[in-house]
Amino acid sequence: MSSLRPPVHRVGLCAKPRSAPAQAAARELAQWLAARGVEVLLDDALGTGGAGRGALAEKVDLLVVLGGDGTLLSVAREMGARAVPILGVNLGTLGFLAEFAPAEERDVLERVLRGDYATVERMRLDVRVVRGGHELLRSHALNDAVITRADLSRMIDLEATADGVPVTTYHGDGLIVATPTGSTAYTLSAGGPILMPGARVFVLTPICPHALAQRPLVLPDTTALVINVHPRDGAARLTVDGQLGLALDDGDRIEIATSAHPAHFVASPFRSRFDVLRTKLGWGAA
Repeated sequence: MSSLRPPVHRVGLCAKPRSAPAQAAARELAQWLAARGVEVLLDDALGTGGAGRGALAEKVDLLVVLGGDGTLLSVAREMGARAVPILGVNLGTLGFLAEFAPAEERDVLERVLRGDYATVERMRLDVRVVRGGHELLRSHALNDAVITRADLSRMIDLEATADGVPVTTYHGDGLIVATPTGSTAYTLSAGGPILMPGARVFVLTPICPHALAQRPLVLPDTTALVINVHPRDGAARLTVDGQLGLALDDGDRIEIATSAHPAHFVASPFRSRFDVLRTKLGWGAA
């Protein structure tokens, strides 16, 4: 899979914080790129002189992320509205998002530097929390937004509406709102469907619902979803991509819509999405 694009002249390197292997790999890659006449900018996880990821995304033609899926999730959330392509090198364990192995890194970068590559557009969610008319949080989510009961609390009631029309009230341990990218994360463990990255939908998956008839619900990406939170003992929590958290109060309103700014990942020329699923999920294993 390839598509002729403008050549890459400036690359931003992002590494997993506090990971000696990731930081060593980033510095080695920086030398390799510089030897090919590429200007290299570093993120602030690589020490003094680095930039925040949002600022970095504004200055480069390509972001290379060395780490695991967690590092990629944080980069995709922090890069804001910039549509810079992301190339993920998997130094972690699972690697649904960071599709390239370290041994493939140089080969694919040679192609990318000359503009011979394609990207996969991945939906992001725009997540907004409102309390008493005031915005408490606004964030992009590449994987999911998860509303759960707090530790040792009772079940929570979550009133969901779609485009102003009541859907249902979920009674249980919580609710996962996941993108197609996030469909192989938490929502898969909770019984949600696997969605292909290009699908123009997102999925609501209840967590341990009190009513067993409440099953995962797939909605079109044009849907404006609103969830009103009612914890039975006043304790609940929102988590975005498993990394950004906020304590919720009774009456908080969570507004979720498809972001106008998707993330763009460099597509692997070595394997399809089905190859990744077969390998990571053990499909066909005896």
